[in-house]
Amino acid sequence: MEKSTEIIKETRVRFLNLMNDLSLDSLNKVPANFNNNIIWNFGHVIATQQVLCYKLSNVHTKIGEEYITKYAKGTKPYLAVMKEEFDFLKKHALSTIEELETDFRSNVFNNFSPYTTSFGVRLNDITDSIKYVATHETLHLGYAMALKKLVQSR
Repeated sequence: MEKSTEIIKETRVRFLNLMNDLSLDSLNKVPANFNNNIIWNFGHVIATQQVLCYKLSNVHTKIGEEYITKYAKGTKPYLAVMKEEFDFLKKHALSTIEELETDFRSNVFNNFSPYTTSFGVRLNDITDSIKYVATHETLHLGYAMALKKLVQSR
C-alpha cells in the first residue's frame, strides 16, 4: 500500500507542477476534438480517489459531494473553474492522500463494497482500490500533459 500511495503522491505533485505556469484560461480550455480540460482531469482524479476508497467503503469523503458530482466519471466541464475552486483542489491534492494513509492505518475501510471499474478490473478490497487509483491517476496525468501541449500551442 505504501508504494501505491507514494506513486499517487508523486503523480499529484507532477500534476501540480504541470499546472503551475498555466493561466486559469489555459487550465479551462477544452481543445478541439476533446471533451475535457486540464483542470477537469485534476479534479477528476481527486474525486475518483474519494469514490473508489471512501464511498466504496461507506466512509464519509474528505471533500464535498458537489466536487465528487462535478468531476465524476462521465462528466464534462460545463462552467469555467474559478480561482477559489482551483485553490481548493490544489489544497486537497496531497492532503486527501495523507488522510487516506492515516485512515488505512486506522482500518476504517473495513466495509468495502466490491466494484468493477470501466477498465474491467474488479476491486475486491481497499488495497485493490488504492492500487487502481495509482494507475487511474497516471492515465489522467498523461491526458493533462497532452492537453497542456495543445493549449500552449495556441
